[in-house]
Amino acid sequence: MVEDTLAIILAGGTGNRLHPLTQDRAKPAVPFGGKYRIIDFTLANCLHSGLRRVLVLTQYKSHSLQKHLRDGWSIFNPELGEYITPIPPQMRTSDSWYSGTADAIFQNLYLLERASADNVIILSGDHIYRMDYAEMLHFHESNKADATVACMGVPLNDASSFGIMTVNRKHAITAFTEKPENPATQPGKSSTALASMGIYIFNRSHLIDVLRKDAENVDSSHDFGNDILPSLLGNAKVFAYSFGGKGGRVTQDRYWRDVGTLDAYYEASMALLEAVPPMDLYQADWNIRSYASQHPPARTVPGKSGHEGIFINSIIAGGVVIIGAGVGHSILFPDVRINEDAFVSDSILFEGVTVGAAAQLNHCIIDKGVDIPPGTVIGQDTDEDGRRFTVSPGGIVVVPKNYTFE
Repeated sequence: MVEDTLAIILAGGTGNRLHPLTQDRAKPAVPFGGKYRIIDFTLANCLHSGLRRVLVLTQYKSHSLQKHLRDGWSIFNPELGEYITPIPPQMRTSDSWYSGTADAIFQNLYLLERASADNVIILSGDHIYRMDYAEMLHFHESNKADATVACMGVPLNDASSFGIMTVNRKHAITAFTEKPENPATQPGKSSTALASMGIYIFNRSHLIDVLRKDAENVDSSHDFGNDILPSLLGNAKVFAYSFGGKGGRVTQDRYWRDVGTLDAYYEASMALLEAVPPMDLYQADWNIRSYASQHPPARTVPGKSGHEGIFINSIIAGGVVIIGAGVGHSILFPDVRINEDAFVSDSILFEGVTVGAAAQLNHCIIDKGVDIPPGTVIGQDTDEDGRRFTVSPGGIVVVPKNYTFE
């Protein structure tokens, strides 16, 4: 079943709502959790689900992403027909960049036509979750479906941000509306709606036909949610697969997050620090793989004043050194250095950040390579911070990559 499936990961979005974290990198390449990139979660799902033929469609500022795929995910054997291959826009069908999720795949239609796969699973490279795709494939084939859409219940107040569907008792989709103003509720659950997770399985031949028809439609936005799925209803067998069921080989935590905004990214990151986090990074039966750079162990060092370096309820990566300073409820990526009498709280510091002596950081995201001068205070005066940095609606201060303080 999985041996006859081609996986396509859509990883070309601009990620405007995550700016400035996407100033120099694609959204799937944004660091997450002290060690990983966002795309690692989807790739790990492919790995554990037995999917060994994976195409990653890249586009926007893709160098960092492609380097990460090369360094961390060159693990399959091409002699056995296995691969994880980045595919940038090649202008095979037009002279334009990818203009929608369906158009991205249509522009690479020749790869579908030459593939020996029976099924194609289409995934997003910018969500945080664990999922056994093999179980969804089994559901797809058991129903003899033309297409299957993964779904989950979401609060009604959030539903207008998703594609919302209605299903019958046999889980066949009877209606689908992308980001409706008045979303339909789930039967018997007036506070939730059934939302698409942006995970689709198609029979390969059916997908090819659908993409060709959509490409000829001048009124189409060439998007799966807006155009492809609504056009299938009544013309094909389309089913909804419920995420987080009892089947599959992964311990189900029923956790799925779209980290498409700064606040969503920050909240998902901070959730990892809960006593019982909604997603357990230490889950042994479904570990998340990533590129593992070489760093010495993290350590704390007494400062000249005799104060001990301490950290409380934090994720601390290799190479981190805390010198007579304090870190609380924060995530520190590799090679971060916190100097004497500095204090970092409720913050995320990317790789290579240095915090000067007596600096104070609160509710911050500091991107790679930033040197915080001694005595600097960030995260205590929103108006002052807003004159220099991006401040999210939730009050998170984001210092961009390689920012130089005056």
